[in-house]
Amino acid sequence: MRLGIIRVLTTQDSTLLNSHGRVIAEEFGVDAVSRCIPDQPRGVHSPATFEQAAPKVAELASAMSAHDDVDAILLSCAADPGLESARAASRVPVVGAGSSAACEAMGLGERVGVLDLTARTPLAVTARLRDRLLTATVPDGVTESRDLLTDVGRRAARSGAADLVAQGADVVLLACTGMTTIGLRHHLEGDLEVPVVDAVLAGARAAIAAAAETASTP
Repeated sequence: MRLGIIRVLTTQDSTLLNSHGRVIAEEFGVDAVSRCIPDQPRGVHSPATFEQAAPKVAELASAMSAHDDVDAILLSCAADPGLESARAASRVPVVGAGSSAACEAMGLGERVGVLDLTARTPLAVTARLRDRLLTATVPDGVTESRDLLTDVGRRAARSGAADLVAQGADVVLLACTGMTTIGLRHHLEGDLEVPVVDAVLAGARAAIAAAAETASTP
């Protein structure tokens, strides 16, 4: 099985581009190919950048499904920009990291605490959590995914997650795929006494299941 991964953070750094694919390969033992949308070096971190990314995501999904020999595509962004259009344009299943993470979190707890990138939790997450969303917070000093690559950003993210649990969350959802890039779930699992949902891994799990279902359908 081979997954296509759409990154909404434009980069020429192959290590950064392929970071989510490496995590998925280690976790699930599947091959992955990563592509990024153009002209968004700061990724998706506001309503304006969400709108800019959406058509690019759909175009990239179409191209990857046609030319990259993938069985499913993961939109590796917790905001899921352009997800429905990407599904319409793709020849293979397309899943979003944000909606997948929300569904997984609901299977693990009743009071979901969300660690966000922005002050507004992505609609892809809130639309599914509904009243299961207990509270949300943004790490101090973090305004975009690149901030999470710094030592200060990592420490702030860990502190924010601990605060969610202190407020009563029985599961923590990481609503920024940049948190996968820094391996935050691995660090938090040793600090917290509740499950931690990584959006990239949740999305990959859903994509693998969708690909398997498609392959089994006559």
